[in-house]
Amino acid sequence: MSHEPEETEVVEGVVVLDAPRELDPQRPPLSPMLVQTAAAMGVSMVAGATAVALVHRRRARRIARSRRKVLAPVLASRSFLIDVHVLGERGK
Repeated sequence: MSHEPEETEVVEGVVVLDAPRELDPQRPPLSPMLVQTAAAMGVSMVAGATAVALVHRRRARRIARSRRKVLAPVLASRSFLIDVHVLGERGK
């Protein structure tokens, strides 16, 4: 193993500054009425989605309750996390 010195690259640079220029004027801020309208739309959309989720959940519980009456009572419940591995042949 020979350790040859690595060649380093020398870069010479000159800083070039842009000439000062006038910036474009910013667009005017949004009107308060437009901001309020957008906020009201966002809030009502979230409220509507929440209402739909609550109704769906309530119906699902009602269905589950009616199924419980038909089926045998659950005496115990266990949850298991199962991890399945498919193994290949060794050495390949």
